[in-house]
Amino acid sequence: MPEQLAPVAYDEIAKFYDSRYNVGPLGVTEILRTAIDRVQAARILEVGCGTGHWLNMLANKRIALYGLDYSFGMLAKAKTKSPHFHLCRGDAAELPFKSSFFDLIYCIHAIHHFRSPENFIQNAFNLLRPGGLLIIIGMDPHLGRDNWYVYDFFPSTKPADLQRYPSSSNLRQYMQHTGFIDCQCITEAKLQHDFVGADVLHDPVLQKNGASQLSLLGEQEFADGMQCIKNAINNISNHGKQLIFPAHIVLPAIIGSVPW
Repeated sequence: MPEQLAPVAYDEIAKFYDSRYNVGPLGVTEILRTAIDRVQAARILEVGCGTGHWLNMLANKRIALYGLDYSFGMLAKAKTKSPHFHLCRGDAAELPFKSSFFDLIYCIHAIHHFRSPENFIQNAFNLLRPGGLLIIIGMDPHLGRDNWYVYDFFPSTKPADLQRYPSSSNLRQYMQHTGFIDCQCITEAKLQHDFVGADVLHDPVLQKNGASQLSLLGEQEFADGMQCIKNAINNISNHGKQLIFPAHIVLPAIIGSVPW
């Protein structure tokens, strides 16, 4: 995704990336559709659009949908979803569009890859027409509300995420300092799934390049974590029970409006 800092081979994983959406998250589409109705959006931009999953969820003949991503592979996958998407490769810090062009700009689980969230927010402000909305949705480990087995079995991933992910409060402050008004943070979107026993081994993120959290690990650390998961499954199974691997993750949405 745009200006990725984590060494995730997105061009390579694009072909199976959409499999992660089989278990959620919930609430994202509802937030976006509410925003579309609020501003009567005719032109929408997703920054870090990946395979175009969320663009596809919003597909509507009366709305022009634009997507920008840093990965050619992800964009190629997005193109297969609809010939009507306006897709381009680019950097979140240098959005190649004219001022006051969009009614809604959003990014979903991508801001932690951006070289400068502040620059992105400033760019978005300039590209939105008066009354337009910016929405940033993604994980915020700073809230301390997530219960994710990846953090348990790969213990260095959480400290790394605390460094990589901007907090919801900081993003809201960036928006306010840029000039957005009515800035708010809502926590209606979430991933809420339990993997039972060996089913967790089929979780799409549970591979070396399946998620940026794991791609940052050394090979030995990743292998050790995988072995711990397998040992835990076997140990509990020997007692006739099933181990639950939770993926309960809050996805705050930070929303700001451009003044009229």
